[in-house]
Formats: sequence, C-alpha cells, structure tokens
Amino acid sequence: MTPTLDTLMSRLKLRQLRLLLALEECGSIHKAAEQVAISQPGATRALGEIESMFDAALFSRSARGLEVNDLGRCVVRYARLIQNDLAHLREEMIGLQQGFGGHLAVGGTMGAIAAIVDVSVKVRAEQPSLSLQIVEDTSEGLLRLLDQGRVDIALCRSRFGRRPDEYHCRGSFPEPLWVVSHPEHSLTGAVAPEFEALAGETWIVYPVSMPRMLEQEFVATGVALPFRAIEISSTYAILAMLEQDRGVLALLPERVAENPVARGQIAKIDYRLHTQNPPFELLWRRDRELSPSARRFIAHYAGALEEPLQDH
Repeated sequence: MTPTLDTLMSRLKLRQLRLLLALEECGSIHKAAEQVAISQPGATRALGEIESMFDAALFSRSARGLEVNDLGRCVVRYARLIQNDLAHLREEMIGLQQGFGGHLAVGGTMGAIAAIVDVSVKVRAEQPSLSLQIVEDTSEGLLRLLDQGRVDIALCRSRFGRRPDEYHCRGSFPEPLWVVSHPEHSLTGAVAPEFEALAGETWIVYPVSMPRMLEQEFVATGVALPFRAIEISSTYAILAMLEQDRGVLALLPERVAENPVARGQIAKIDYRLHTQNPPFELLWRRDRELSPSARRFIAHYAGALEEPLQDH
C-alpha cells in the first residue's frame, strides 16, 4: 500500500534520499555506500527500510548489481527534486544574508540563448550576487530539466513534452532559420538556388529538432530522402565546423547566425526555407512556486518585448 503523506513526512529521511540517488547512479550497494560514507550493511539496511516504507521494490537485483525499476525511477526523480530544492534554498539564504542574491537556472534552445543572455544581464544588474545558471539543450531535454527542477524557466517548445498542460506557457517567439556555410562554399554566390542544389550536400544538424526541420523541407520540396548529416549538439562546435569545412551546410537560428555572418566567419546561402520553424515559448511548471529571481526574469523578458506576456 502506498504510504500516506503523514507517513512520508515522519519517516522519510534525507540520508535515505541521498542513498537512493547514489544507488541509481552507481548501480551497486558497495559503491553507493562509499559515496554517501556509510557501511555496506548500513546501506543495505537503509534500502530495506525505504522499500518497506513504500511497500514496493524500487530496484531490480541481478548479478550485475542494482537497476532502478519504474517505481524506483519515480522515487529517485522526486529525491532529486528535493535535493535541488534544498540546494536552491541554501543559495537563496546565502544571497539574502549577503544582501541580494538567490539562485536562478534558465534553459533555452539554441536560438533562445541570445535572448536569455540579454535578459540575464538586466537581472544581474539588479541582483549582482545572483547565482546564475544558463543551460542550452533541445526542447525535449529542457522539459525534462524543468520536470526535474534542474531549471526554473525554459525558452523552448511545450509541444515536445508529454504533458504540455503542466506548464505555464507565455508568449510565442519566432525563431527564423538561415541556411549557412563556409564563406567559400560553392553555393555562397548562387542567387536563389533551388533546394535540389542544396539537398545533396552534407548537413550539420543540431539533435532532434533540426533533422526534423530538414526532413520537412525535403518533403515540402519533393526531394527524395535521405540526406547526409553530421550531428553536433554544441553551437560553438557547429560554428567552428562551418568556419573550417568548405563542404557542409547547416540550419541555424537567425539570432545565432547573424553576427558570425556579419563578421564574415560564415556565409548565408540565398535560400528561403519552405518550412517554418515553430515558435518557442517561455515555460515554467504550474505546480512550482517561482523564486523572486525567476519572477524578475519573466518581468524583464516581457519588458524587452514591450508587450504583456499572455498565458495560454
């Protein structure tokens, strides 16, 4: 039987949550015990107490060690949330004691990072002691981080989540894409080339979203798939590859590409995409109270847009 909330509040201990996180990471009682500085018999006994409290096995035992099961994965996820909340509590207390600090973790897709930096600079001007974390990832990855409490706010696309209604979604921010290349690529001088001329090239793609966008462009233009791709999950690495390799193309958000193009580091191909990149949104969890720093970030973002952010 699932324990009541009163039972969890009275019996669950923070050291047990630390052990669960270590077990999920190490897959071994021995290694987990070393990580949390307790004896192996003590770790075995503590795990038994936890599973007895939940009246369920949280790990599968095998010759290879321990592997977290579905119930265990659920408990571990909330253990991580509690750990993150305590870390944020500590940082906010330190910040408040020092005058005006706190913690803020913001995530964004590749094309949203520039906007996040712009707003973060304004927030830091008001909160110089702010502990700030900026994370770049795909929309899928950012939504996982939101669910886990690793980031407070994310600029990404809620439709990539399994339960979009669990997030506050504010604004609708376009993310136009450019086709870009090395400045000496053979297509840089071409005027409005057809997609057939681009399709046979090797494409650098950011994981998940860019391959989908490119596939949709192939379909929209009637060009046969597949295409040759190099998958890179680092914006810096994509730009570095474009600067050195004369034989590749890439889809990059306008805000990422415009400055390197203006400096002549990369070139914009004169091709207008048929496929529109879906806009991203400002997202945070509905079931989680925002910190003052997060609320300040949202207010500054609304001010930068010079319009109120509409919740939907």
